[in-house]
Amino acid sequence: MTPAVPITIAGSPLAVPRHVCAFFNSADEEYRVLLPFIKEGFDRGDKAVHVLNPDQRADHLGRLSAAGVDVAAAQANEQLEIRNNVETYLREGRFDPDRMLEAFEALASGRAAHGFPLSRILCRMDWAVDSGSHVEQLVEFESRVNEVWCRHDDAVICTYHLSKFGADTVIDILRTHPLVIIGGVLQHNPFFIPPEQFLPELRQRRARRPAVI
Repeated sequence: MTPAVPITIAGSPLAVPRHVCAFFNSADEEYRVLLPFIKEGFDRGDKAVHVLNPDQRADHLGRLSAAGVDVAAAQANEQLEIRNNVETYLREGRFDPDRMLEAFEALASGRAAHGFPLSRILCRMDWAVDSGSHVEQLVEFESRVNEVWCRHDDAVICTYHLSKFGADTVIDILRTHPLVIIGGVLQHNPFFIPPEQFLPELRQRRARRPAVI
């Protein structure tokens, strides 16, 4: 395999596979960590796909502009793609993990055809709790999607605001990402469990639950 092009985030090189869960306490902390990574991508000509909360777009674009990104030009040449996370993950109000796996595979495979060396994908994950209870499906998806990112050098940062998610969910999210940002620091995640081990455990956990009458 060709060596991966170096990428830096939170002051450290980002190893392959580049599937990261990033935990934040506030939007200001989130952007303080992510904006240098975002700006580096624009400067290098990488594709930027930002999947945001429905009410986040204006603030997000304002922060990009303040960081020196020419937002209008980036959108015009399709380097910057802004997506709504509810519409992306919950098409027709339903979360379909298989459809999302195909969508991310197409996104990773398609950017080269448009002349972009890499994709840098940011996904704000509030939709899983804001739009109903999709947390368990999300955890399974986060584990399965590692199989996609193992085949590509693209960087995928899944951002979680800690005030939104319970402790049990945070632990499961940790177990589905090989890399983690916490306290503004990128680390190899010692809690990560490969999908071939984690998914059978998750299914056994579901099977042990008492039936709902």
